[in-house]
Amino acid sequence: MSKDQGARVLIVDDEKGIRSFLRVSLSSRGYTVFEAATGLDAMEKSATAHPDVIILDLGLPDIDGLDVILEIRKRAKTPIIILSVREDTQDKVEALEAGADDYLVKPFNIAELQARLKAVLRRFAPTDMVGDVLRAGDLEMDISAHRVTAGEKEFDLTPTEFDVLKLLMSNAGRVVTHKQILQAIWNKPEDLEGSLHLLRVTMSNLRGKVETRPDWPTRIITEPGIGYRLRS
Repeated sequence: MSKDQGARVLIVDDEKGIRSFLRVSLSSRGYTVFEAATGLDAMEKSATAHPDVIILDLGLPDIDGLDVILEIRKRAKTPIIILSVREDTQDKVEALEAGADDYLVKPFNIAELQARLKAVLRRFAPTDMVGDVLRAGDLEMDISAHRVTAGEKEFDLTPTEFDVLKLLMSNAGRVVTHKQILQAIWNKPEDLEGSLHLLRVTMSNLRGKVETRPDWPTRIITEPGIGYRLRS
């Protein structure tokens, strides 16, 4: 049985049809499923059912989904996948910066949702870090030695490139927004003139070192208008 089978999933959506479809689809694949139709119910069940992952709609009848994320994040790090009809980039950015871990737009493909579930469950398994060594995919980072390798190959990174990669590896599989990177690495807001250009240049240089083909990256993936994701 794979690691994700048996995981506890809380589905939060005011549409009974969506909840029923997800319950049947996920239960048939070994997940234990709980349901909530409102934001208040979601917050209560997130505390009592102890889900391993939450699938959350933003358009709830009582509380906006963004507020539900913020409330849950006050007391839990449970991974949250947004499943919403809101498809604007700004909606995605706001949800991710509020604490969501992934975002999928309705109508959705159940196979893609299952893949996203597996990805967040892998990432939120006990962190693949021993001492000062961080691993994500084939990348290995020795933090104290300031050393990054993939197999037998070692990458010569600048301190800034190292810090950016460390942030991405610490959040492997998750979208890290432009704003989150700029604040963590440079303490700069996203809307500061030149900030995004600085980030893009740094990311281009980093990809030039850790990607086999920087023009076709397979490790550091761009989420257009939002940020970057390191494949785990």
